[in-house]
Amino acid sequence: MAELKARLQADLAAAIKERNTTVVDTLRMALAAITTEEVAGSVARELSDDEVLKVLAREAKKRREAAEAFAGAGRDELAAKERAEGEVLARYLPAQLDDAALDELVREAVDEIARIIGERPGQRQMGQVMKAANARVAGRAEGSRVAAAVRSHLQG
Repeated sequence: MAELKARLQADLAAAIKERNTTVVDTLRMALAAITTEEVAGSVARELSDDEVLKVLAREAKKRREAAEAFAGAGRDELAAKERAEGEVLARYLPAQLDDAALDELVREAVDEIARIIGERPGQRQMGQVMKAANARVAGRAEGSRVAAAVRSHLQG
């Protein structure tokens, strides 16, 4: 079993004993999403820690988006609940890169693609640069932030 999934299950058991409903609800939801991912496709499989991190990142993004939607609709109590769940999930995710670190990783990716194709990449090579940048970022920044940084480097 993946270490991260085992940690989630152990933390769920501890939260149940502590009667911490926010943590219990959030971890149950996360484990359900992981199980759904494991049985998706033609054959059931065990997820690696990296795959579990991707599921958790996707669930955290859902919580952020839901909190924004609720806040925009004036449903502050639901927005607060979604933010609290997002904070629980954030404990299991790697620290997010700051803008300077993200910018440096994207610059390295642009330089790598420039070496491969023999010229400075432009908008037409955005896919190649994104692939190289995402490999360096390794889930430590949201895709929209990476794409914005790549666009900025390709235009400038």
